[in-house]
Order: sequence, then C-alpha cells, then structure tokens
Amino acid sequence: MAEAAAAVLLALLIDRFIGDPPNRVHPLRWMGNLVAALDRLIPRKGVWPERILGAASYALVALVTISLCLLLTALLRETLGMWAWALATAVLFKVSFAVYSFRKHCTPIREALERDDLDSARSMTQMIVSRDVGGLGEEHIASCCVETVAENTVDSVISPSFYMGLLGLAGAFVFRCANLMDAMWGYRNDRYANIGTFAARLDDALGFVTARISTAFIALAAMLLRMDAAGVFPKAARYSALTPSPNSGWPMAASAGALGLTMEKPAGYRIGEGPLPQKEDIERALRLVEATSLLFILLVALPSYVFIGAHVQLYMEDALLGIIGGII
Repeated sequence: MAEAAAAVLLALLIDRFIGDPPNRVHPLRWMGNLVAALDRLIPRKGVWPERILGAASYALVALVTISLCLLLTALLRETLGMWAWALATAVLFKVSFAVYSFRKHCTPIREALERDDLDSARSMTQMIVSRDVGGLGEEHIASCCVETVAENTVDSVISPSFYMGLLGLAGAFVFRCANLMDAMWGYRNDRYANIGTFAARLDDALGFVTARISTAFIALAAMLLRMDAAGVFPKAARYSALTPSPNSGWPMAASAGALGLTMEKPAGYRIGEGPLPQKEDIERALRLVEATSLLFILLVALPSYVFIGAHVQLYMEDALLGIIGGII
C-alpha cells in the first residue's frame, strides 16, 4: 500500500524540515484545553467517583480526538482520493510524535554551557525538567538534557509510532491522550491523585512493552554510531528500576550504557557507570536518540502500518462515515 508508506515517510520529513505547528494552533494544545476544562468541571467527592470521572474524561478526550482525525482523513479520501488521505494522515501522525524537536530545547542549553553562561543554561533547563536546577553545575545540567532526551525516546517516538503501526491514527492518539493526561493529572496530591489514576496507569501499561523494546533499537543505533552497543543491555537490566516510573528507566539506562555515562538526579537516582555528562555529550545523546527513532520507525512502524495499521484505520474511517450517514 504505497499511500500508507508515503504517509509515514512524509511524517518524518515534516518532523525533520518543518517541525511542530505554533503552540496556539497545535492539536495537542487543543487537547490540553479540553483536559483543563474537564479538570474544572469534575467535582471532588470521593475516591471512586473521582476515579470513574477521570476514566470517563480520558475516554471523552480520546473519542473526540480520534473521531475528528478519522473524520478528516475519511472525508479527504472520499472527495480527493488516497493521496490526499496520505497527506492528512502524515500531518496528523506527525502531531503524535517528535524526533527532532529535542534539538530545539537542548542545543541552546549546550551553546550556553559552551559560553560558560550557567545562568542561561539553568533557566532553559528548568523548562525541560521538573526538578529545581538552581545551583546545578555543568555536569548536572548536561545530565538533565541527556536524561530528558533518553526518557522521551519512548514517550515521544517509539510508543506513538508502535501503536500507529498496529491501529493507525487511533492507536497513535490512544497513547498520546494517555500520555498528555498523565502529564497534566499524574500528580499524587489532593486534586489529582484520584482523577489522574486511570490515565497514569494506562500510560504505564501502554509504555510497558515499548520501553523494553527501545533497548534493542538503542543498541542497534549505538552500533551504527560506534558507541558502546555492548553496554546497553547490561546497564538496562541493572539500572532500569531506579526511576519512579516503571518504564522511563529502560531507555535512560540503555542510553547511559551506549554513551558510557552516568545520569544523576541529585537525591534521586544515579543511572549508569562512568563520568557524568559534559556539554559535548548532549550532542551525542541527540544523535543516539535520532538514530534510534529513525530505525524504529523505518523497521517497525512503517511496515506494520502498511500491512496492519492502515487497514485498521480505513475500516474505522468507513465505520465512522457509516454512523454519521445513519444519523443524517
């Protein structure tokens, strides 16, 4: 199915040469606005009512998002043909993942470190991590970048691409909605401990397999980049359980092994063996993540989407048009 393959390849090209749309019109921003509106509407009246309403909120956000995506691709297919469908699918798939956006955040931090401008580096680093970066030196600022890039290999690329391959756009956004709502509601405090339970657990469940799969592709990328491929699996097995998340430790520990580094969150965890990262290691981490992402999308997501996911997506589009036709 040439159009399905073209959609995946075009999504990669959009990511590389165009990037994300402005935040004010980004679909994830609209999704976030819907989640925020539901947050204000949900009454806090006990554990199970809040958990049920939290799960219903996820279902609503996912249903609205997926229905709009499939309606758009279905209408373009019916009116303009399969290549218009491929273009729309590519744009929507791109919204669900990001390979090259890490550079936008981390390269300015590296450049600030090269100028010995620690204040600017700390300020920019605070935008990508939740920890307090005040007083951090070059090594721990570089570690923040390397950790963030490594962890997001799974959440930002491998997981949405994996589910795109199996279920088409619906799969990509089933994961993206869970990941977004976990980011917004996944806090263990009085406001979110209950309403965020479903999204947090679904995000963990959806990322369980992909986090572990990522180690194989990190090892393959390390081999191609002449990094320490042999260190990936031992470090992943030894250090993956040290993070609070059941999944984020896998790509972090695997990347630490490939780079021959230790990632450290003061008073939190210490992952890997070797020195703490230096400013030049930020670029090495970016190249590792980009190679890992491209390998996974080309070797797994693309063929699985051509043979499975695209057909599931077309079936769901036809079903949606049938439902709408029946109502009208």
